[in-house]
Amino acid sequence: MSLQKILIAGTWRDADSTSTFQSENPATETALPDEYPVSSWADCDAALDFADAAFREMRVMDGAKIADFLEAMATEIESRKDELVEMANLETALPKAPRLADVELPRTTGQLRLGASAAREGAWRKPVIDEAAGIRSCYGPLGPVAVFGPNNFPFAFGSASGGDFAAAIAAGNPVIAKANSSHPGTTRIFAECAQKAAESTGMPAGIVQLIYRTSHFDGEKLVSDPRIAATGYTGSRHAGLALKHAADAAGKQIFLELSSVNPVVFLPGSIEERGEALAEEFAGSCLMGAGQFCTNPGMVLLVAGEKTDAFVADVAKRFAEAPIGTLLSKSVAKSLVENLGTLKKAGAEVLTGNSAGGGNGYSAANTLLRVSGEQFIADPETMQTEAFGNASLIVVAKDVDEVLAVIEALEGNLTGCVYSDTAGSDDAAYDKIEPSLRQKVGRLLNDKMPTGVAVSPAMNHGGPYPATAHPGHTAVGIPASLTRFAALHSYDNVRPHRLPAILRD
Repeated sequence: MSLQKILIAGTWRDADSTSTFQSENPATETALPDEYPVSSWADCDAALDFADAAFREMRVMDGAKIADFLEAMATEIESRKDELVEMANLETALPKAPRLADVELPRTTGQLRLGASAAREGAWRKPVIDEAAGIRSCYGPLGPVAVFGPNNFPFAFGSASGGDFAAAIAAGNPVIAKANSSHPGTTRIFAECAQKAAESTGMPAGIVQLIYRTSHFDGEKLVSDPRIAATGYTGSRHAGLALKHAADAAGKQIFLELSSVNPVVFLPGSIEERGEALAEEFAGSCLMGAGQFCTNPGMVLLVAGEKTDAFVADVAKRFAEAPIGTLLSKSVAKSLVENLGTLKKAGAEVLTGNSAGGGNGYSAANTLLRVSGEQFIADPETMQTEAFGNASLIVVAKDVDEVLAVIEALEGNLTGCVYSDTAGSDDAAYDKIEPSLRQKVGRLLNDKMPTGVAVSPAMNHGGPYPATAHPGHTAVGIPASLTRFAALHSYDNVRPHRLPAILRD
């Protein structure tokens, strides 16, 4: 057993800590051998100082040099692919293939290279030149960024590798990465890749730094420190809101992805036309990866009828017969069972599942619950309890008007989907509910499950609160994601040779 070092100013060094922790293998429910330090404020303070020093270099750095770093890091990651896949599988129980090796790792290196392209070409900076007024503006680097990664995407959303990381660096900012406690070993390898890339491309030592864990108090102190410019966070609502409160009080930017039930509406014509295929599609999406996606379809809206009853029975059968996946951690399994219990106590009928265990390691039965539209409307806050994992709540409304009432009672979500028939019989219902659903979600889908989040310039992986903290921003999609970590710089009557290159004639 060895105590891992933290990365500060380009050097792996002993942490200033009084306690340690170990990650676990969720499939075997056993602790992994390495120990990781819980850093004191002294480590955060040092990281902040070196990040501030790095930013003084990066804020005047050519975008091509930043691009070189991101591309070099992507290459380093690919050279350690097998090691990364092995470690992430041990720490998360996510399948080595295709999930980690063939999907998430290429997505991660792809994001880094897209960030490099954005940094090199500079169009994301949105230059505006008003010759008549003598005023010019563009976006520029904001300052040191703290990134908190989630447990469910150790590569593509990781604090030292993922979308927030790539966006912050591409915009010209150093990153202090706070590893997720579920996969610290995976994050360490990514930080090693970043360190090697920084050395080979001549970047400042503090461009990427890594701390594994802090106290809650020090985490809140970090995001509100005068030397930090912004924070990117993906994780639980409770922890995220605590960080938001601290950052807001200090006037610091914080971009959060918190929770989402991602409502899916199946209009009557779609059930009539292709109910069996839709039941298969929905069950597959909901149970994929044991439902541990922020875009998992956690709520289904239907209109009552005989076909609807048959559809619900078909879905319940598929849930009961499907294999039970391994959950990411003991805490995820515990939270899932507790939140399902909350829904049941509030009046939800259990159609199948709602029991702990049954799978390999940390697990819970595939669970499907049902309530009426009237029940949902009477207590929408409780009925929107996020049961993160292999579970979903079916809401059966008496008619389309009640579907609309349910939608209008929803919190903000990342996604919302509407399935309709292909002959047009659902068009009037769609037109009635779409405007309200559009206001409740960041990404609206038709006839498609929400689980996939494409890395596209047109993607919005965001939405109204509490899905995220700011509905005008996206965590996925370059170049739009870069502007979260940028400031709008205006130049009034500044001499041409003193302007940023992108604003010169």
